[in-house]
Amino acid sequence: MMSMGDPKRTKKHYETPNKPYDKERLGSEREIVKKYGLKNKRELWRAETILRKKRENARKLLALPLEERLKREKDLLASLAKLSMLNQNSGLDDVLTLSIEGLLERRLQTMVTRQGLANTATQARQFVVHGHIAVNGKRVTAPSFLVTVDEEKKIGYYGKPLIVKPKMVKEKKKEEVKNEFEDVIPEEAKEELKEEGAKSKGEAKTEEKEKPVEEKKDKEKPKEKAGKKEEPKVKEKKEKPKNKKGDNKKKEEVKENGG
Repeated sequence: MMSMGDPKRTKKHYETPNKPYDKERLGSEREIVKKYGLKNKRELWRAETILRKKRENARKLLALPLEERLKREKDLLASLAKLSMLNQNSGLDDVLTLSIEGLLERRLQTMVTRQGLANTATQARQFVVHGHIAVNGKRVTAPSFLVTVDEEKKIGYYGKPLIVKPKMVKEKKKEEVKNEFEDVIPEEAKEELKEEGAKSKGEAKTEEKEKPVEEKKDKEKPKEKAGKKEEPKVKEKKEKPKNKKGDNKKKEEVKENGG
């Protein structure tokens, strides 16, 4: 029997969606997971539960009388203002309009990418998990760590700074390169290029006309060969050698009869 509070049997810190096979929700979740470099959808659901609880608290406070609400709403708004998700002058109605992207932007993983310490979200996650990132001089190995406004400027490498290679710039499309090239070329050169292109097209047409004539000649040759029927060759029969043993026996019989 396991005792209560065993670390191997922890409770879920997230709530699964009511409609697990909703097409629109699945598509949006896939895009968010790819954008922020999340490991799986459980990390997304965990962030959604945090935001859902904040909204529930805001609804409960709105149902209270004005005096009690003013006393208790300060703590809720201050906690969100620390994460720069709300302004200082915002109210409880603004809490209900919060989006999941605003909370995911405060994760340590995304802050590392925004500050240029890593090229991609997946690379930032690797740096955090391997212990290369520190917040206020202390190593943090949790990518889901929520960074406050005061800690935002204190993010850096732990120990020796890493050498991060810049992103490889993708090759431009052929059309974009062509348009840039045409913009640089003077008008005289453009006219010359057009004339050369017209000449090359004319040469290609003449070659196409000559090809069918040669093909017709090649087709006529096998027809002529087909008209002449080749005479079948008669195979010469080879004479089989006579049996010498049989001739000798006949000679002996003739001698005996003659004797």
